Amino acid sequence: MIQEFTWLDAIYQLAAFSVLLLVLKKYAFGPIMDMMAKREKHVADQISSAEKNREEAEKYLTEQREAIQEARNEANVIVDNAKKMSNQQASEILDKARKESERLKETALVEINTEKERAVAALREQVATLSVLVASKVIEKELDDQEQERLIQETLREVGGNL
Repeated sequence: MIQEFTWLDAIYQLAAFSVLLLVLKKYAFGPIMDMMAKREKHVADQISSAEKNREEAEKYLTEQREAIQEARNEANVIVDNAKKMSNQQASEILDKARKESERLKETALVEINTEKERAVAALREQVATLSVLVASKVIEKELDDQEQERLIQETLREVGGNL
């Protein structure tokens, strides 16, 4: 039994298929396409956000590296300045110490010369006193050579006890 082809059935089937297509487009394909479009937009947004975050992270990393390098440079400058200052202070301290030692040396030389002059003056005074004492004893007596030597030794012992 072969059925005959009728144009009416074909038009009816074509109309039914068109209605089905319109219903599917409105209630199935539309929401599915909207959902696919939203999903595509969401994925694109996430990719864009991830790319933006990666760029910001690279920028931040670069800034941090620059900051670290700048901090190292500043630290090197501070260390160099500290070394220069310590060398300068050491030099100043050495200069002050040299000047102070020169001053103390000069003061000591002045004191030594003063004491030397006092000692020479005291010795001259004692020699003068001794000369007067010897002269007065010699005048008191005329002595022979032995007696004169004994008298000198005795006077020297007396004066030696006073020194």
